[in-house]
Amino acid sequence: INMISDNAKIGTGLLFLGCVFLCLGVLFLFDSALLALGDVLFLTGLTLTIGVSRTLRFFSRRDRLRGIISFFGGIFLVMIRWPVIGMICQLYGLVYLFGQFFPIAAQSLKDTPVIGSIFTIPAIEQFFASFSGGGDRRAPV
Repeated sequence: INMISDNAKIGTGLLFLGCVFLCLGVLFLFDSALLALGDVLFLTGLTLTIGVSRTLRFFSRRDRLRGIISFFGGIFLVMIRWPVIGMICQLYGLVYLFGQFFPIAAQSLKDTPVIGSIFTIPAIEQFFASFSGGGDRRAPV
């Protein structure tokens, strides 16, 4: 039986908090302080969840250079208080970096009791299938 390490548990919590602060920052009309805090928590949580070496390997691959530059450029723009343009860049970078993972996440969400029926609607199924790009069904990390 594989037990989840304490670092991964803390990292998952920080990832969740980062997403909460990012959503609050957008909800409060792109408040750059909340967005910056969400970015820091998201990156810290990602590093703790998957490990330092895997994070560095993920963010140093040449085939993902466009998404990496866009994502970190968006974080920089948020930090210098250009939150709207920064969040657009970050969103593009996230879709470019994690787009392969969206169909996998949608497939696993179909089995959840409450929201599973939403993911079986044909238009939503096709939307998530459009991210797959090919037959490779591996997670991007």
